[in-house]
Amino acid sequence: MTSSATTARRRFPAAERRTTILRAAGPLFARHGYAGARLDDVAGAAGVTKPIVYRHFDSKKALYLALLEKHEEDLPTFFERVAGVVEQLDPDALVRAILEHWLDYVRENQHSWVMLFRDSSGDDEIRAVRARVSTTARAVMAAFIAARTGERNPAEQVEPTAELLTSGLAGMALWWIDHPDVSKDVLVDVAARISAPAVGGR
Repeated sequence: MTSSATTARRRFPAAERRTTILRAAGPLFARHGYAGARLDDVAGAAGVTKPIVYRHFDSKKALYLALLEKHEEDLPTFFERVAGVVEQLDPDALVRAILEHWLDYVRENQHSWVMLFRDSSGDDEIRAVRARVSTTARAVMAAFIAARTGERNPAEQVEPTAELLTSGLAGMALWWIDHPDVSKDVLVDVAARISAPAVGGR
């Protein structure tokens, strides 16, 4: 009876179990790359058995792609987080608020940038999804720039400006991963100084 009660307490909803597996897999893929990571290690880090991993993900590739797609889904949230206070903030304060949220996300999801920009292993489908996530990031940034600057920014300059900012911010995220002792405030100051003029700030 005690054993049954313990088993019942250890059961988790499927969605929670899936999230636990994803959180365990991210750092392993970042450390070892797609080719080097093993599902046995993912299962161990998640505190589950390998069959449980397979219950949620058909393969290592499915798990890897799920992490990339989760990051893609999260991209609009960097701007949506401040949507309710846009009118209350001047352009410079708005940029800083977005960067604060984005850098918190970077700190919690370092694997995303490593998987996207440092891991070259995987097949054509994986490479295509990496490219698609980068395209989505640029599109989200371009939409924000266009909405904030309107006619002040020539239409033909919006997408290259978005590419400049997304590429630069991705590079800074990777740099911060390698220099974790640097405070977030320093990075907010740097990124705001570069980004604010592009979205209507000073």
